[in-house]
Amino acid sequence: MLMAAAYLGKVGVGVTVPQFFRAQDENVYVVKFQNNRLGSRVLVSEFFAAKFGAIMGLCFPASDIISIDEKILNNNSYLLELGLEPGLHFASRYIENTEYVRKEKLYKAINVKDMAGVVLFDHMFHNADRAKNHKNLLLRLENEQYKIYAIDNSHLFRSSRWTIDSLQKLGTKIITYYFRYYRKLLNNILFFQDFVPYVNIVRKISNEQIDGIIQEIPQKWLPGEVDRTALSEYAKIRRDMVDLICEELCRLIPRSRGGQK
Repeated sequence: MLMAAAYLGKVGVGVTVPQFFRAQDENVYVVKFQNNRLGSRVLVSEFFAAKFGAIMGLCFPASDIISIDEKILNNNSYLLELGLEPGLHFASRYIENTEYVRKEKLYKAINVKDMAGVVLFDHMFHNADRAKNHKNLLLRLENEQYKIYAIDNSHLFRSSRWTIDSLQKLGTKIITYYFRYYRKLLNNILFFQDFVPYVNIVRKISNEQIDGIIQEIPQKWLPGEVDRTALSEYAKIRRDMVDLICEELCRLIPRSRGGQK
């Protein structure tokens, strides 16, 4: 767990009004608060994505729970005006000197094949937002080469205000999000073989690993045990469907790159 050391200011974008903090590890983080306007399930989605994404080896920024105490809040009038409360919040490592992905630069990312894992993840957990929102993919020039990062998982499960009923309805559905850069990735860049390593990783994720992720979610973010069980069961269903989901994505990849289109 991270500990907030200093408040650095506004991020400037985002419906959840995220803020910049420096943590005790001296790194800067974008922090979303448990009492944001969309509710604490945004943080549950972000935390779940961070942990599941880490297992898959996805190009997500390093993220963790961050503790913010009363002293920091009381020393910053703007935070008090926002009504922020001390406690546990969600922090994602801030990546400096980035730009939003543009079509002409998508090809230049040295790790563009990593997007196969992100596309698979988003289809497993119904994150349509990243397929439509160009601000959720960033490029950074590192050692004279561009690297792509995928950010913001607040809209997993098709909504920031997901419920047990919505999880159950989405549990066995396979929907392809063939928009913007996902269309470009599937139609022009990625090979079917790029998805195979990620599918193999997901197959091996155990029930115990999934349950462990759910147990780590702070109680205040998701207090109901029934909700936790529903989220865990949903994740297991989607894990078991990974081959079927990948098969649907394969239909959008041209035959020249190992697909069925």
